[in-house]
Amino acid sequence: MTTRPRLKLGSHLVPGLAAVALFVVMVAAFVTASFPEPQGFGGDVNITASIGYAMFNLGFGEVASESFLVAFEIIDIVLVAALVGAVMLARRETGDSAGQVLADGGQRLKQTLTGTRDDETEGEN
Repeated sequence: MTTRPRLKLGSHLVPGLAAVALFVVMVAAFVTASFPEPQGFGGDVNITASIGYAMFNLGFGEVASESFLVAFEIIDIVLVAALVGAVMLARRETGDSAGQVLADGGQRLKQTLTGTRDDETEGEN
């Protein structure tokens, strides 16, 4: 027999109210925000080159922009750290692990379970 779900007001009430309050504040901030009119680029402007110049703070671009060199370097450091972390997680450990025990065809596991050595098991075949 199914029963009607009941609302648990214990420790879930305060975080739930905080989440609803934060949502209301964010909606109010987005609704009341004013944005300037969008500006387009000229037809003869090389936008791709301007983005590249702005990214490395060279100042040669035809489109006015701010420097992105610091942001570029921060993203570079974060991506390198993520790559190093992924390599460390994917690296195999040395020593007796389950992968190495099973990689030898189960011979080491058989020896461990039966208590035999290599020279004793070779005579059985």
